[in-house]
Amino acid sequence: MKLKDKVCIVTGAASGIGLAIARKYAEEGGKVAIADLNQEAAQKAADEITQTYGTDAMAVAMDVTSEEQVEAGVHAVVEAWGTVDVLVSNAGIQIVNPIEQFKFDDWKKMLAIHLDGAFLTSKAVIPHMYKQGSGSIIFMGSVHSKEASKLKSAYVTAKHGLMGLNRVIAKEAGPKGVRTNVICPGFVRTPLVEKQIPEQSKELGISEEEVVSKVMLGQTVDTEFTTVEDIAEVALFFAAFQTNALTGQSLLASHGWVME
Repeated sequence: MKLKDKVCIVTGAASGIGLAIARKYAEEGGKVAIADLNQEAAQKAADEITQTYGTDAMAVAMDVTSEEQVEAGVHAVVEAWGTVDVLVSNAGIQIVNPIEQFKFDDWKKMLAIHLDGAFLTSKAVIPHMYKQGSGSIIFMGSVHSKEASKLKSAYVTAKHGLMGLNRVIAKEAGPKGVRTNVICPGFVRTPLVEKQIPEQSKELGISEEEVVSKVMLGQTVDTEFTTVEDIAEVALFFAAFQTNALTGQSLLASHGWVME
């Protein structure tokens, strides 16, 4: 029970990586707020977690690009459970296109969800963490926080940006007991990744099988996808870590695709 009675907010947690992290936190005794744009799916996930693990879970409707919704969502969690101990900023989308075809509105949407969302949720929870003198903020980065790939200009820019935000908050918040980290997964076979396979096949002029074997897994050591359970274990490790020893750091979970 590494997170017993810890209050955890996970954004984009109605499915995929976010849901796996929420389940892991509940398994370890945490109280979990499922923050998601889709409130119905968030409520379903919260109900499932409560029934499965016997811990408190709540659904929070949240568009992470809206300061008003983020503030209201965090307020609802604090009203219910008194504070926030852990934030996982996980909400994200993917849009792929060559630079010359990338719509500016899509560019702004990508940066708003990934970067504005991380900033706004951090800004909302930090005062509560400062008040109690402890807390963990975890950003969902990517191998693309370190590397680049064709067709992903906005995504790569946003994921690199999370590294900078992570380091600034680590320096500002460390003296007040708040830690920050970035998890950098390789390809995880979530709906977000499934959507990319036909899109990249079309843009690159190769088969869907080649997208998987060459583009997505070609640089791994074992041609294996990273799993949502892998990432949930890393998220637990960072959330439960007791000191500032690792603050500001990132961790790659990519089956050797990128090593440092």
